[in-house]
Amino acid sequence: MTDRQHLLVHGGTFAAVGDGGDISGVRATGSPDGLFVRDARHLSRWQLTVDGAVPQTLAPVADGDTARCVLVPRGGRQEPPAYTVFREQALGDGAFVESLRVTSNRPVATTVRLAVTADADFTDQFELRSDHRTYTKTGAVRSRQVLEDGVEFGYRRGEWCSRTTVTAEPAPDGVEETGTGARRLVWTLDLAPHGTAELTLRVAARPHGAPGEPRVPASPAAAIDQLLSLEGEFVRDVSFPTGWPELAAACARGLADLASLQVAATGPDGEELRVPAAGAPWFLTLLGRDALLTSLFALPYRPQLAAATLPALAAAQATETGTDPVSQPGKIVHEVRHGELAHFGQVPYGRYYGSVDATPLFLVLLGAYVEQTGDAPLARRLETHARAAIGWMLDHGGLTSRGYLVYRGDEGGLANQNWKDSPGAICSADGTRPSGAVMAAAAQGYAYDALRRTAWLARTVWEDETYAALLEQAAGDLRDRFQRDFWMPDRSFFALALDGDGHQVDALASDAGHLLWSGLLDKEYGEAVGRRLLEPDFFSGWGVRTLAAGQAAYHPLSYHRGSVWPHDNALITLGLARYGLHDEARSVAHALVDAATAAGHRLPEVIAGYGRGTHAEPVPYPHACVRESRSAAAPLALLTAVGGA
Repeated sequence: MTDRQHLLVHGGTFAAVGDGGDISGVRATGSPDGLFVRDARHLSRWQLTVDGAVPQTLAPVADGDTARCVLVPRGGRQEPPAYTVFREQALGDGAFVESLRVTSNRPVATTVRLAVTADADFTDQFELRSDHRTYTKTGAVRSRQVLEDGVEFGYRRGEWCSRTTVTAEPAPDGVEETGTGARRLVWTLDLAPHGTAELTLRVAARPHGAPGEPRVPASPAAAIDQLLSLEGEFVRDVSFPTGWPELAAACARGLADLASLQVAATGPDGEELRVPAAGAPWFLTLLGRDALLTSLFALPYRPQLAAATLPALAAAQATETGTDPVSQPGKIVHEVRHGELAHFGQVPYGRYYGSVDATPLFLVLLGAYVEQTGDAPLARRLETHARAAIGWMLDHGGLTSRGYLVYRGDEGGLANQNWKDSPGAICSADGTRPSGAVMAAAAQGYAYDALRRTAWLARTVWEDETYAALLEQAAGDLRDRFQRDFWMPDRSFFALALDGDGHQVDALASDAGHLLWSGLLDKEYGEAVGRRLLEPDFFSGWGVRTLAAGQAAYHPLSYHRGSVWPHDNALITLGLARYGLHDEARSVAHALVDAATAAGHRLPEVIAGYGRGTHAEPVPYPHACVRESRSAAAPLALLTAVGGA
């Protein structure tokens, strides 16, 4: 049987372990294995042996906030296990803690030799992706130092320095070399008849540049108590629909996941903030678009997410044109990375601005947050940042010169810079990719909403009527242009994009539903689009596909060309409700809730586009993030859109 991988997440820390709690050092399919903090692997091997052998897994790790399993020595029916190992693991901020309880099953004294083999390779997460890239690390040096109660692993490359410390209570009887660079911590346990011995191991990760010390829990139980307290804080005081228990369960599960996905960030004045990370395992960091949409979905229930996300993104806003072509004054950051490769410029994502839509979404969230909470002081504090974002949209973004927000493929970065950012995601119905500049439809909707909401702020908070009128005029003009240039009369639908020559990219795509959410379309157009999205080629029964079936470009297991994304569907549901299409909104909401129910009430990042009529359970997408903040917040958007219906 294949050893499954189980993910533990706590803030900016995650661990992927096998059924028996081990980390093998061999990358599992589709996901890295190890303990990761700030984009680096701080445990690459963590393997338990008893009496020199790997024990058999009697009860494997179950999915949850802690990893618990039961292990026994290998044997047969005629040799009942001499002892049982109860293993439990949990995370803290920058820390991993494990308890081992070894219980003798014999009526006589028993001696057991227990060992944990540990190693830390400090591999950057980008090195573990299946993209066939290699990275030179000239001058890199690894070290191992034996401590009184464990071992410390170190890594240095120039000014870059990281450490992982493993300590144990009681201290090991010895620390052995393995010949591979790993170290083996060894104990000899003398067990009384039916007696028990307990060990606690603690791992503290100290990544380069991390603020403060890791918070190492005293035990797995203490770590779980801390996480459950945080999750309870997020779930508390939210009014869930009593008549729809499945939606209530999805909302509760989503809020609990959002609690575990908070990562550290810094505001404009250096204040410490906690913001939604995009997702685990690959994106446990601040991504502008993801944090903004998550905060928008959660706004009626957890406005503190927006209150942290807005200043964090303001602090990372571009103030000048950078050396990379996508960094321009006023632009909101797309991705922030803290790893070694980003530090040395070997990947462009240290502060990466390759997103055409994070900037308008920043303005959408600011306006929506202030409108809901009345927090005018934050609007005044971020006025300069908001005006700079508008300036980027009008100037570098292309609204003035091209009439639309425009992006171009970034060599070495992202080919597509809207929410469908995989190569080939923006395409014609036959799969042809546009050349040159791209004007993606969804981003124009965000721009329209951003102009309107910022005009409202200018009039009501900043007291600048002239600026408000200018933005309202720009929004009205954009609406008129868009409905003229993007509408495809022969297909009664809006194009996915325009290419650099203004020609329509004619794929039928779910992005049109984002236009409903933004309010960009006249009522007649909006109703036509909303009803079209519920036809069988779009609607799989689990949600609206990113690309309608039947087109040559469609692929049910692609990332953006036929799969079903919960956050995409949440936006569509909000848009359907906005245009009065309540039956359609309920249909999409029920489909998503059913998909969540089938997966333990947790919505994944993305599911395959296969229809419900032929597949009674949602088919997983093979490389989806196990926990994703936009998907975690999607049930809250459904609750806003349809209530408990």
